[in-house]
Amino acid sequence: MMRWPPAIGYQLLAVTLLAPQPAQGETPAHAATSHYAFFGRDRERLPGHAFLENRAFEGAQVTYSWKQLEPGQDEYEFAAIDTDVAILKAHHKRLWIQLQDATFSPDRQAVPRYIMTRPQYGGGAHPQYDDAGKVEGWVARRWDAAVQARFHKLFGKLAERYDGAIAGINLQESSIGISEEGLSRPSGFTYVGYRDAIKRNMRALRDAFKTSAVMQYVNFMPGEALPELDRGLIRSLFDYGEEIGVGVGAPDLLPRRPFQQAHAYRFMREKKRAGRLTVGIAVQDGNYRGTTGVGLGSEMGESWPDLVPELAAYAHDDLGARYVFWSIEEPYFSKNVMPFFSKRP
Repeated sequence: MMRWPPAIGYQLLAVTLLAPQPAQGETPAHAATSHYAFFGRDRERLPGHAFLENRAFEGAQVTYSWKQLEPGQDEYEFAAIDTDVAILKAHHKRLWIQLQDATFSPDRQAVPRYIMTRPQYGGGAHPQYDDAGKVEGWVARRWDAAVQARFHKLFGKLAERYDGAIAGINLQESSIGISEEGLSRPSGFTYVGYRDAIKRNMRALRDAFKTSAVMQYVNFMPGEALPELDRGLIRSLFDYGEEIGVGVGAPDLLPRRPFQQAHAYRFMREKKRAGRLTVGIAVQDGNYRGTTGVGLGSEMGESWPDLVPELAAYAHDDLGARYVFWSIEEPYFSKNVMPFFSKRP
């Protein structure tokens, strides 16, 4: 789910040697698009799901929260990941991990309890606020060095067990309902400091995973509203991903939304032309209707416009996406996504 608020023989040899090369574990941006089914919080639907028999899908993207994987300090629980890897492997598919440290519900937390209760972590997580000043979720104190150190240790533990065994791993979106001023300002938070913390996460994930693909979701940044208010925050994250070989992705594929066009999509198109950054995009709940969120879907038997061909074309042709993650939201996945991919060779 998204929140609102990149001699001829010698000449050819020289070009080959001087051209930017993808970092170890990174996939060239011009490679063919890989498609994954996105399960979100619905991993219980993975066993026996219809997509497992469709060769067009290379695997599944599944979300796991920080507190799920580290319920106690230095107590790591990876049974869910092991189960999902085994299910997918039996069908010749691979797992892509999405690591969650934020939620979009006031009643849910993604951060381990010990992080939230021990004083050295400053509360561990901070509320996210909507435009009306109401709490709409929580996010780990990503800008806090003590909290970040614990998160980076989790990266290392995951890499020890799964680097090369999974297709890839991504960190959650950059957009958060936090500000430098007012009720939503937490201690120690600044827009630039937050940007730098995202960079540190990208570097740490790249250092941990040497073989599997790594990606940071960058959709919006607090303190920016492009094109009017541009502090260079989003651009710098796209540039940094290109520099260190970390892919950049985003939640929500909404080709007709100007706000998305002005932010992540703008930089994805720019990087596509340069050809040096791996891009990913997630088709999430609501996107099959051209919006976001759940609860507004068509009932089985009703008719609705089939946006899947448009979404697939835009992801590949306009954004140059190397990876596309398709929500299993029903009835759209069964009625539109599966027939579309069943026609593909």
